[in-house]
Order: sequence, then structure tokens, then C-alpha cells
Amino acid sequence: MYGFGTMIEQLKKNPKTIVFTEGTDPRILEAASRLLAGNFLKPILVGNEEDVLKAAEDAGYNIRGAQVIDSNHYDRFDEMVDKFCELRKSKGMTPEEARKILAQPNYFGTMLVQMGVADSLLGGATYSTADTVRPALQIIKTKPGHSIVSSCFILVRPSATGENEVLAMGDCAININPSEDELVEIAAETIECAKIFGVDPKVAFLSYSTLGSGKGPEVEKMRNAANKAKAQIPGVPIEGELQFDAAVSPRVARTKCPGSEVAGHANTFIFPDINSGNLGYKIAQRMGNFEAYGPILLGLNAPINDLSRGCNAIEVYSMAIITAALV
Repeated sequence: MYGFGTMIEQLKKNPKTIVFTEGTDPRILEAASRLLAGNFLKPILVGNEEDVLKAAEDAGYNIRGAQVIDSNHYDRFDEMVDKFCELRKSKGMTPEEARKILAQPNYFGTMLVQMGVADSLLGGATYSTADTVRPALQIIKTKPGHSIVSSCFILVRPSATGENEVLAMGDCAININPSEDELVEIAAETIECAKIFGVDPKVAFLSYSTLGSGKGPEVEKMRNAANKAKAQIPGVPIEGELQFDAAVSPRVARTKCPGSEVAGHANTFIFPDINSGNLGYKIAQRMGNFEAYGPILLGLNAPINDLSRGCNAIEVYSMAIITAALV
């Protein structure tokens, strides 16, 4: 696996900055303290400086060296307001409205990335995914040629051979019911994310049907999306539609789809919708003893990622490294 050690070594050679939008949260402070001790990623904590320092002291974390930025006392705030109004001019944004919006840490932190003050952002310890994604869409926007933001979870489990088993799953957090073309875009982004983690992608478009065994519009959607993906992403093994057992079990694959390069050996999974994706990764995490990293947001112009509100400090630390390594 392209592991954290490799990412850290890269960051040591080319240090980055990362904004944490919830600067007083104890999990954020613990992760920031660890990052500072490693001296490879500089945290920017959003919040009132006195409140942030007191929260760190009360929790016993050393954040000396971290930058704390308060929107109420930021010397470039007027410039930020002007830039935000320009970005939102089609919506008729006024300076007064912009000031109110930018007082919110999620918007303020995202603008720090847009202005080049920080390289990346990690939020969501207390925010919903929507509250992290919305500012990113309005300010950072999608990459050229992309119509959506999607997400990927990387799941990691030690194997008997001593090497980690690594899987990629998309989209488990953002798009509720993606269309065929959106699924192709999700697949393309998930494939690239999987490669970063050392996965040689074998992609399964999942369904309750395997290559025509079932009928219905949802089956057709996944079959058509898989065929479009094969045409648009040459050189990557892609199969669909596949049931999960046919995707991962060589024995089942020999019966249901003999001769398939992917079936029985899939390691990159494209789900039909957010329901199945969210359930799928959580089942793997809780019952399959996989570590789950994500959601890793894909398709944005800058690395911005979302935390689960149930995250712990180790997860914050790990996601900060992943986010900065994507710069």
C-alpha cells in the first residue's frame, strides 16, 4: 500500500498547510499537536485565539507553532469579502451578506484555501457533510470537465501475507442517486484515488443482478454505466453489472461470469446510490474489521475533506495527512 509513511515523507520534502475549521475541538487539537510534533504539516486553526489556546491547555495538548486565525480579527478580511462577492456575483451577493457568511468557520476556512493562505482543508468534526461540501462547491468549485463532486472511502485491513488489503468504494457519502453519466465520473475519480493508495484497480459496478440475471431500471443503469465507463476509461478492467459475491468470490465468479477479468477479484466498487454505498462501507468497516478512511472528496479544484462527526483524533490525524498529500 502507498501508506502514510510514504505520504509523510513526501510532505517532509514539500511541507503543506491545512485548515481545521473547528479549532477548539479536542480531537482537532490532539491531531494538530501530533502534526506539529512530526514537523511535516502545518495546521491553521480557525477560531478565537484565546479560546483555542485555552481549549488546548485544558486538554493538555501542545499546539505551539500552529497558526490561529480569527475571522473577527483577520487583517485580510476585507479582501476576502471582495473575493467572495466576486465569486458569488451571479447570486447578487452584497458585502454585508458576505461578511455574515464568512463569519462562519466553514466558509472562512474555505476562503483561506481559495486565497492561497492554506493548501487544503479538513472539516466536519462538528459539521454535517453538506456544511463542508457547500462552501467548497461555491468557492473552490469543481475541476474543469467535472460536473459533480463525489467521494471515496479507502478501506484497509492487514492480511495473512503481511501486506495490507486495500479497497476503494465510491460514492458512499455525497450523491444520493447518481445518473449513468455521473456514475462514470464517480468511477473515474475513484480509480484515480485508488491508485494513490497503491491499488491496481479492478472495478465492479454493483447491483442485485450479475450480467443480466436480474431485471429492472436500476440494473440497466449500472449495466449502461459500466459499458460507458469501459469506453471512456480504457486500460482499466471494469465489469458490470455484478452482485457483490460475484465481484469478490472467485468460486461464485466462475459460476456466474466465467472468463471475467474483474469478477472474483474486484477491489474498487461503484455503488448504485448513497444508500447502498453508505451501508456497504460501514458493513465492511464494522463486520469486516477494515479501517475506513474518508469520505475523501473528489472532483474539487483543491483538497477539501470531510470528517465524520463520530471521528476520533487518530482519524483526524490520518485524514489530515491524506488531504495534504492530495495537494
